[in-house]
Amino acid sequence: MSGRDHFLVTGRISRDFRRNSDNKSAWGTNVMLYPESLNLTFLTMERSLTSHNEFILRWQDKIRLTNRTILFSFAGAQRPIRNQNGLVRTQVIKQCKSSSNTCRFLDCDVKANISCDDPISLMKLFESSVFCLQPPGDSLTRRSVFDSILAGCIPVFFNQGSAYKQYRWHIPKNNSEYSVYIPVKELRTGGKNKIEEILRGIPNERVVGMRENVIRLIPKIVYSKPNRNKPDGEILEDAFDVAVKGVVKGIEGIRRKEFKTE
Repeated sequence: MSGRDHFLVTGRISRDFRRNSDNKSAWGTNVMLYPESLNLTFLTMERSLTSHNEFILRWQDKIRLTNRTILFSFAGAQRPIRNQNGLVRTQVIKQCKSSSNTCRFLDCDVKANISCDDPISLMKLFESSVFCLQPPGDSLTRRSVFDSILAGCIPVFFNQGSAYKQYRWHIPKNNSEYSVYIPVKELRTGGKNKIEEILRGIPNERVVGMRENVIRLIPKIVYSKPNRNKPDGEILEDAFDVAVKGVVKGIEGIRRKEFKTE
């Protein structure tokens, strides 16, 4: 199998292991680019686009009953506008401020004297919001995506690499079942309140269905106690179970192909 039946788990995004230089003083490492690494499967926090269950169930019930008084919100800080990610985030913040009656902006800039590392303030915001804006930041993915899902808040994406091309094992293939996607071009040319216009235009019955799908995702994005079961006896899969199952399925597919060619 030449290593194709092995996998490694990393604690950082894929880019940090793909340094295109042998200069050891440069950022990250180039371990993923080693010839010996090319056959391995890596479980990372963000992929490269180029290449106690009882508590969970109770939490889901709580989130279903949460009163949401804010149409949409964004928690984050401004990023330099030298790249598209920074430009998108700038536009998102502007539109949120422009829709002050329907959007709440939690400024996470260090100068704002607000600790966005405080889970209580973040969860209060997300639990009060129908939609949570998730523009790219330093990289395409955001920890906030999972925070918002835990709060039952429907994520709004502006780049398909923020979720759709990342977590294929953990989220539905039909992206519209649990999220909203607003292309960058539409965001820039649609007017100063385009986000509010799009979100207000979604029928309430569809919003209710999307939120329920988000809440059902919760067990698959958290780590839970081993050997846990639902009340009906069914095994409850957590994020690790889903990831390992995906890796094993991929390895089995490789083995079948090699067996056919022998």
